[in-house]
Amino acid sequence: MLDYKELGLRIGLEIHQQISSQKLFCKCSTQFKEKDLELEFLRKLKASAGELGYVDVAAEFEQSRDREFFYHGYKNEYCLVDCDDQPPYEINQDALITALSVAKLFKLRISDEIIVMRKVIADGSACSSFQRTALIGTETKDSFIETSLGKVRITSLCLEEDACKIEKIEGNKVYYSLSRQGIPLLEIRTEPDIKTPEHAKEIAEKIGMILRSFENVLRGIGTIRQDVNLSIKNGARVEIKGFQDIRIMPKVIEYEIQRQLNIIKQGKKVEEEVRKANDDGTTSFLRPLPGAARLYPDTDILAIKTQSLAKDIILPKLIPEKIKELQNEFNLSYVSGSQLIKQNIDFNYYASKYKNISKGLLASTLINYNKEKKENLEFVLNALNSGKITKDVINEILNDLREGKKINLEKYKVVDYSQIEKEIKKIIQEKKDLSVNAIMGILMSRYKGKISGNKLIGLIQKYKK
Repeated sequence: MLDYKELGLRIGLEIHQQISSQKLFCKCSTQFKEKDLELEFLRKLKASAGELGYVDVAAEFEQSRDREFFYHGYKNEYCLVDCDDQPPYEINQDALITALSVAKLFKLRISDEIIVMRKVIADGSACSSFQRTALIGTETKDSFIETSLGKVRITSLCLEEDACKIEKIEGNKVYYSLSRQGIPLLEIRTEPDIKTPEHAKEIAEKIGMILRSFENVLRGIGTIRQDVNLSIKNGARVEIKGFQDIRIMPKVIEYEIQRQLNIIKQGKKVEEEVRKANDDGTTSFLRPLPGAARLYPDTDILAIKTQSLAKDIILPKLIPEKIKELQNEFNLSYVSGSQLIKQNIDFNYYASKYKNISKGLLASTLINYNKEKKENLEFVLNALNSGKITKDVINEILNDLREGKKINLEKYKVVDYSQIEKEIKKIIQEKKDLSVNAIMGILMSRYKGKISGNKLIGLIQKYKK
């Protein structure tokens, strides 16, 4: 087993979270449907010297690959701003306020004035060859999160444009979709305070949960991404990108540690570079690690004053607080509470509307069938609430509703339990050797879907002593 302290392991994270319903510097949608293709154009990018007078090493590398970039524009999800044929609009105020709120939550120092910068992107993922980014908050002595292995400091928070998404690669031709380009993106950086691979996963999950506490944070596959910055003694800083599943993060980190150790053992130099996280836990080379030469001010955008916006910010309740409230008010488990919050289910609304359904059953029904058509789910909940069905027939009824069948609730009418008790007594008298489970099987075969299994077993145990 590796001794991470002895290895001098240093790990920092960059968390990227999409937010808002419109792009950062235009009015295009962020729904990312990519249905109706309206435009295709070709560009080749050339690296140029920045304000410091030299060309960024990553940009120079990408130019040497001599690739052609094709951009696809889909209806309502691109405009001339995305094509770099029109100046940007005023910054998205909803996205800006969310960024300021997150900075305030993490107790970062918010500048009175924010300058939007251009960051050179030479791999074609920004058709303009740059990405707009703004530093929203910087580290203070109080900007940290508590973890199982101590405090992890939050270094900074940026608000920036997301990049294009690769659709396919054919030889030296790369095809990109403009739909993702320009979606507002929060970038949260931590100090290299993370001590182990599992610790990195814990931090990523914790920051992700905090971010999901904000209303206009986008949800779904690809809306949150993590990069890992890692180094060991005698090695070099490597940035690992492209985690599709946070669960493989520890495995990928372990692989990168072993890769650098093997290079060091061979007496070779470990290069600073950007690497891709592969699905099997390995990593592969993407490009050299970029430097400071790729940043310069965007003269198309005025400086943003923050004082009046920042002072009026009201922070939301965090997800852990919301879960605790559900546990306390409705006596739900932590798992049920977290699933209700994760699926964005307004449990207070349903609990007040369906008062006769036990809160545990109501929660599990909403969680398990949240993707059903609203009218189908409400049909089942009304039937449960009025006592016309039991939970055992929910799936059967929903299957019939999906197929467009007419439902006859008389078929599922709950039987009179006094009659059931008489039958239990009779079975026990006639067949004294039958077990509780055997009696349960007999009655369930007769009254499937019309009686509650839990209530039935309680009655059987009452009379079979």
